[in-house]
Amino acid sequence: MTTSTANTQALTLRYGQQSVPAAGPWSSTIEGLLAHRSVRKYKPTPLESGTLETLIAAAQSASTSSNLQCWSVVNVTDPAIRSELAKIASGQKHIEQCPLFLVWLCDLSRNRRLGEAHDIELTSLELTESFLVGVVDAALAAQNAVVAAESLGLSTVYIGALRNDAERVAQLLKLPQGAFAVFGLCIGYADTETEVKPRLPQPAVLFENHYSTPNEHVLRNGYDETLGEFSRRHEMAHDTWSARVIDRTQKKAAVGGRAQLKSILERLGFPLR
Repeated sequence: MTTSTANTQALTLRYGQQSVPAAGPWSSTIEGLLAHRSVRKYKPTPLESGTLETLIAAAQSASTSSNLQCWSVVNVTDPAIRSELAKIASGQKHIEQCPLFLVWLCDLSRNRRLGEAHDIELTSLELTESFLVGVVDAALAAQNAVVAAESLGLSTVYIGALRNDAERVAQLLKLPQGAFAVFGLCIGYADTETEVKPRLPQPAVLFENHYSTPNEHVLRNGYDETLGEFSRRHEMAHDTWSARVIDRTQKKAAVGGRAQLKSILERLGFPLR
């Protein structure tokens, strides 16, 4: 297969036949990124020795705001803790089954302890901006780990549902004040290969100079058709992306305990000033 054929094929899988963008420069890294898909069934095969350390090295190589490094990660190996985390995440059994389960934290506590060691109050850590920095840092680090894992032939899926009960997660992982579990991450060898899920067409998310929406309804309708075909092939609950968005966002009850996240964060040590 030529490079041109390979990149066109990868772009077609990612966007569907009707929305393939122009092919440009290509590399094995880009090919791997476009091949990403979530996997929820894993083989019991253990990971090669040193894999965790390699993934964390990749994570720590991600960009971090002002080199503050406001994130940490917990490798959960205790089956009892994994079982409790799976319950919090609405019974997602892959949390218990995957060889490696990591919980990524927005962690301002380490820098608070640094301030205490120097007898200095680091007041900016109380700001909403600092919380946002920690969440972004954790997400960038985790995505680096995902890219590294997938380059090694491993599969992954993020677990945002840990936020269903952030306080219980904090108790289970014995998190200090100022540390918050942003999401979990399953890593392992896929037991069942899944298909690449199409994304919105590029013109729906890419603008030049100014935000623009004149053709949004056309793009959305086209994407609904593309994702509808994907959903029917995989017997998914929602035919279209629009139906999924409406179902997910129409009522606060759809996000469970996450609807109270602001007050929970304050109790976990984030004043959000």
